[in-house]
Amino acid sequence: MFNVESYKGKKEEQYQLVINQLKALLEGEKDQIANLSNASALLNQFLKEVNWVGFYLMKEGELVLGPFQGLPACVRIPVGRGVCGSAVANKRTERIADVHEFPGHIACDAASNSEIVVPLIKDDQVIGVLDIDSPIKNRFDEVDQDYLEKFAETLIQFI
Repeated sequence: MFNVESYKGKKEEQYQLVINQLKALLEGEKDQIANLSNASALLNQFLKEVNWVGFYLMKEGELVLGPFQGLPACVRIPVGRGVCGSAVANKRTERIADVHEFPGHIACDAASNSEIVVPLIKDDQVIGVLDIDSPIKNRFDEVDQDYLEKFAETLIQFI
């Protein structure tokens, strides 16, 4: 059973608690959809000032919408297009302070102003992305990026 924790202390300590919660939630479960669903729900309840948290998965050469928390979203994103597609093409995290200044940004939710996308890499292949949007410009910093990448690395062990 999952209990909502009171996140206290430094941001790094809070993220470490969330990563530990992720491990506990996913331990012993191998179903990809179940694990991605719980991971998106966990991040959605932890992160403040976000309006979308979810996953896109690589299928037949493009990103396809996976489990998420938030408003309905774009279903398919070509590799190289938008923030998500760029993260796949570049095989690196894209942290965008103002999505309206990002060339080719795909606006699924007009309320989104900043975004971070972490590629999910398994056996040197991008299998999907973790995508998080915020209505706040410059919402995500280096600490968020570092720990969301650690979150993704942990998650990969269970999918």
